[in-house]
Amino acid sequence: MKKNKQLKKSFLLLLGFCFAFTLNAQQKTIKGVVTSGADGMALPGVNVIVKGTNTGTSTNFDGNYSINISGDNASLVFSYIGYLTKEVSVGSAGTINVILEEDLAALEEIVVVGYGARRKSDITGSVSSVTSDELNAFPVLDATQALQGRAAGVVVQSNNGGEPGAPINIKVRGNASIGANSAPLIVVDGFVGASMPQANDIASIEVLKDASATAIYGSRGSGGVILVTTKKGKNGKLSVELNTTYSVQNTANELDLLNADQFATYQQMINPAYVQGTENTDWQDIIYRTGSVQNHQFSFSGGSDKINFYASANYFQQDGIIINSDFEKITFLSNIDAQVTDKLKLGMNLFSSRGVQNGVLTQSTGSDPIGNVNGGGDDVVSLAFRFTPDRGIFDDDGNFTQNSVGDGIENPYAVANELVNETKTDNSRTNLYANYDILQDLSFKTTFGFSTLNETIGYFKPQTFQLSTGGASLSNRRRTNILSENYLTYNKEIGKGALTLLAGYSYQKTSTERFSASTQELLTDDFSYWNLIAGHIETRIVTSSLIETEIISQFGRINYDFDDKYLLTATVRRDGSSNFAENEKYAIFPSGALGWKVSNEDFLKDNDVISNLKLRASYGVTGNQGITPYQSLAALQVTPPTAPGTDSTVSVFQEDNPDLKWESSYQTNIGVDLSLLNSKISLSLDYYNIDTKDLLLQATTIPVYVGATNLQVFQNIGEVNNKGFEISLNTRNISNDNFTWTTDFNLSTNKNKIVKLINGVDIIASAAPGYFAGKNTYILREGEAVGLFWGHEYRGVYQGGDLPAGTAILDGAEAGDPLFTDVADEDGNFDGVINTDDEKIIGDPNPDFTFGFTNNFSYKNFDLSLFFQGAVGGDILNLTNVQLFNGDSNSVTDVLNSWTPTNTDTNIPRAVASRGREISTRFIEDGSYVRLKNIALGYNFQSDVVKKLGMSSLRLSVSAQNLLTFTNYSGLDPEVSYFGNGGSTSGKANVVQGHDFGNYPTVRSVSFNLNLKF
Repeated sequence: MKKNKQLKKSFLLLLGFCFAFTLNAQQKTIKGVVTSGADGMALPGVNVIVKGTNTGTSTNFDGNYSINISGDNASLVFSYIGYLTKEVSVGSAGTINVILEEDLAALEEIVVVGYGARRKSDITGSVSSVTSDELNAFPVLDATQALQGRAAGVVVQSNNGGEPGAPINIKVRGNASIGANSAPLIVVDGFVGASMPQANDIASIEVLKDASATAIYGSRGSGGVILVTTKKGKNGKLSVELNTTYSVQNTANELDLLNADQFATYQQMINPAYVQGTENTDWQDIIYRTGSVQNHQFSFSGGSDKINFYASANYFQQDGIIINSDFEKITFLSNIDAQVTDKLKLGMNLFSSRGVQNGVLTQSTGSDPIGNVNGGGDDVVSLAFRFTPDRGIFDDDGNFTQNSVGDGIENPYAVANELVNETKTDNSRTNLYANYDILQDLSFKTTFGFSTLNETIGYFKPQTFQLSTGGASLSNRRRTNILSENYLTYNKEIGKGALTLLAGYSYQKTSTERFSASTQELLTDDFSYWNLIAGHIETRIVTSSLIETEIISQFGRINYDFDDKYLLTATVRRDGSSNFAENEKYAIFPSGALGWKVSNEDFLKDNDVISNLKLRASYGVTGNQGITPYQSLAALQVTPPTAPGTDSTVSVFQEDNPDLKWESSYQTNIGVDLSLLNSKISLSLDYYNIDTKDLLLQATTIPVYVGATNLQVFQNIGEVNNKGFEISLNTRNISNDNFTWTTDFNLSTNKNKIVKLINGVDIIASAAPGYFAGKNTYILREGEAVGLFWGHEYRGVYQGGDLPAGTAILDGAEAGDPLFTDVADEDGNFDGVINTDDEKIIGDPNPDFTFGFTNNFSYKNFDLSLFFQGAVGGDILNLTNVQLFNGDSNSVTDVLNSWTPTNTDTNIPRAVASRGREISTRFIEDGSYVRLKNIALGYNFQSDVVKKLGMSSLRLSVSAQNLLTFTNYSGLDPEVSYFGNGGSTSGKANVVQGHDFGNYPTVRSVSFNLNLKF
């Protein structure tokens, strides 16, 4: 019996041992790494659970995990906040790497607003966001260029085509002003009026468009506000990134100009005795070249629970497509944020840059920077169009050739190669902040910023030019900007509601120091513009100035959200500006907005179709003080002596206006945000109406000072209205493990109207070059849109005999001459003479709508993006053709179809020596276009390959910019930006639109990009 018990015990021990061995044999260890599908970065803290058990672990700092399981039939469940939960069957695998995709419904987008941030679903104003990926879709010098076509209601345009270093013009919801600056305010990391950083350093851009969003910046919010947030460091290991891009560029278009034989034929139609030259020169080929862009950025970032940092260096260099035009810029940026204690957080933002632009002169005004007035200025592009093709670069004596017909104009090759036009710009900004949590719900933030801009412009023209005097000029501008802001923020949950209160104070002072000197007839050309004392004494001109402005502000905002359904935003800002009269310096700018999250109501809460539905409405007032300071004060001017021994003279330059005050915009916005099918379709609609009153306009007044005549004084007279619609549509068309397809589309309209002008009198002016003999080109008139074209109505070619009823010609009555409409007088009579009385509105440069359309595709590790951008409607005044059809220069090949007694079926008048450069509907063209702005193909290398190389990610891409443009416009480019005589001043930029003459050509680029992350 005892023996049997022993055997039984031994058997049970053996059975238990076998079971334990079998169990141990079925257990195994699974390892792997979990990364984000958004950016490929490792995800720390991901929960990894064996399905149906309590066995689990989490990923470490590098996203790695290790877990023991039993059997091959087990499944692992991976979960992480903000990402979709993923279940994976183990099978026989020993290593399982997992990519988690973002949960778009759970990831609530945070949008930066003035002095804070809000959930996008809680925004009551009109705000457009542009992501870092969109900003870096193709290489740009200025990040504002990347906004073009990306945000509804935002129009972005270079001031001079593809010129290296050209400034950028931005309009948000049209021109809210006529005489004052209506550009949007740029705020970078809280610094008001900052310069734009490089695109690679930007995390996101928000464009605030309606008064509810912009009124917190009161005094400068009428033109919209662009909020820029640069990249910050994140907790974790050090991250190092390298972005490098190289682009090859060529002109996107050239005019079909006459060659030497065609030119001789054309000139012999005018003058049969014309003798053709011996050369055949294509001046476009002479001045154009293959350009290039290289852009290299290096950054590193990281941090811990106590301190985060981000630092970068960027080098940008562009060789323009016109010889001797280039731009070079180096930029540094760093952000440091430190959590000193549980209550105190400190931060610092540093930015500095150095840019050097060597530019050939384009966009002729008819004069050069040292005062020479001639028939073409020093505009390389228009000179290349006009210069005769039967002449070479040099004549038999080795001198630069001269034009054989018409006005004396400089040789375009000489202008491009001999002139020096250099601009050096140093920019720096330091911004410090401290945030202290006074109580659990109450915090205080103080910021102090200081920025400087130093700009030096040197111009030199040697004595080798024959038609104008050589000389040089040198100017310097130094601007300092001090900004101090302090504000309290209170957040409190009250029952079902959430209350946020903001109250603050702001002070900003800007000082601008200017100095310039110029001279002509230098004794020697050896020292360029660094030897002005060698110039002729009678031509020496020296000027200097100091301008200081101050803005003092108090502001407050209330946000109240009840039950996550009903939203209220109320804002008020009181601004005082030194730009206005003593008793008119201060103004108050209030706004209010309501929002209703309809989709959170019980009757829609569980709707399978509508994911989100929000209604928005806002009304508010914003201000504009964007004029040159001291306009409310009387001023004197000094005219320098014209020769040794003579004295300067003093005269009244400006009368005072003790009533000069703010220009104010009253804005209404109604919007709808709609998402369908679990946010696969997202739609935003906005309607806005902006009434800008008390316009800051210059008007001629009756002089109150003895000896003063025709003085221009800024007054608050006039009103402009802008209204329009904006549509933004985002769709996720296909989304699965291997393939995704998303679409972004935006469309915006803007209709503006001048409601009131000074005494109701038309303002008619010219934006043509000075040598167009002052021909008027645009008009401002009550009841009409801003900047309509002004001139004669072209009625075709006169065929001889009796003139058609209601028509006349400029001089005489010879067959082949152009016919124009003879406008009847008040009594309905025609005088049979074409003069300024017959001028009328002949075109509208304002487009009917603008749009942007992007499709993004991804297949496994490949991605493809196509971005189209364009405008429909909007006329262009082709001043280039006005000149080229004038008869006194080269021309386009269409001129060979001019009227002759044997070629009468044509709309081009007979060839004559000079047509007088008349402005008429003959030169008004449709400016509609659709442009393939960017197409990009990229490849992200697989993680196992990248890891073997010691990297965290590796990406290669190739892209093409401005590859195709579909338009009927006959000029170089429908995106024209010629501001004419006087340059791109604030007033000119508002009212001069759609003029085309001598612009730097738009470029077509092919770009290659490498992105490395470690």
